[in-house]
Amino acid sequence: MRLQSLLFPLLALGVGGYFVYSLQSGDHGLEARATLEKRKAVLAGELAGLQDVRRRLERDVALLRPESLDTDMLDERARAILNLAHPDDLIMLKRRAPATEPGSSVKP
Repeated sequence: MRLQSLLFPLLALGVGGYFVYSLQSGDHGLEARATLEKRKAVLAGELAGLQDVRRRLERDVALLRPESLDTDMLDERARAILNLAHPDDLIMLKRRAPATEPGSSVKP
C-alpha cells in the first residue's frame, strides 16, 4: 500500500526531472540557444564586413561601366592585374619590419 502511494509522486518527479534536463541541455534547450546567439553575433559581424566589401566592389564596377568609364580607374586596374608600371611612374616599396630573434625583448 505504501509503495502504491509513492509510485505516482516518484513517477511525476522523474518526468519533471527529464523535462528540466531537456530544457537545460537538450537540442533546443538553453545551452543550445546561448550557442546560437553567440554564432549569430559572429555571423552578423561577418555579414557587415562582407556588405562593406560588396559596396566597394559595386562602386568600382560602376566606375568601369561604359557609360561612366573612368580612365584612371581602368588604368589602375589594368596595371594591378598585369603587374606592370609605366616607365615614368615612381614606385615606392614598403619596407618590411626586421625579423626579431626568439627571446629578444624588442618588439616590431
